[in-house]
Amino acid sequence: MSLYRNSAWFLKGLTEFTRSAFLTAAKRFVEKDIDVALAGRSFMITGANSGIGRATAMAIAKRGGTLHMVCRNKDKAEEARADIVKETGNKEVYVHILDLSETRKVWEFAEAFKKKYKALNVLINNAGCIMTQREVNAEGLEKSFASNVLGVYILTKALIPLLEKSADPRVVSVSSGGMLVQKLRSGNLQSERGHYDGTMVPAHLPTAPPWRSRNS
Repeated sequence: MSLYRNSAWFLKGLTEFTRSAFLTAAKRFVEKDIDVALAGRSFMITGANSGIGRATAMAIAKRGGTLHMVCRNKDKAEEARADIVKETGNKEVYVHILDLSETRKVWEFAEAFKKKYKALNVLINNAGCIMTQREVNAEGLEKSFASNVLGVYILTKALIPLLEKSADPRVVSVSSGGMLVQKLRSGNLQSERGHYDGTMVPAHLPTAPPWRSRNS
């Protein structure tokens, strides 16, 4: 099964993730399709201080959207916010500090957010992590599982009532292709058995967000 998965992923990579594949797809891209006004719409992005999250945040801010940046590192989040505001002129950018591996705090954050804000049109689940070694959170949950799966589920589930009250709501979950080369280990989600390989653990989980280290 592993050989099949790796072979399938390799072939998919050749057809979709090479430079030539990009250039072929680029011919079908119509730039005006994303030239939309987002004023009056509210967006929440986890992991918004770097990488895909930051690029997405910048694009939304440029189009006038209200932006809620949910980040783990306060200094990096504030730095990213300052850059976004400076480049876009959009001051409707707010920073929220949250570690998605602390699942109880995720729920508390979502409940507090619903009380403070009356609208949320789009939730973008972008944050993810890999661990260099097995660690558990305050609830005894393995942190990779807590961050990449349970924290995402709790945040989404808790915010659905607010999303449903808003116009044209959306939930977008960003994922890597890691799960395509590894089998789901439904009986070992906490990675309690066997060797702990931090780069492979997220690929064995039900979702596999973009891989990034815990210091991002």
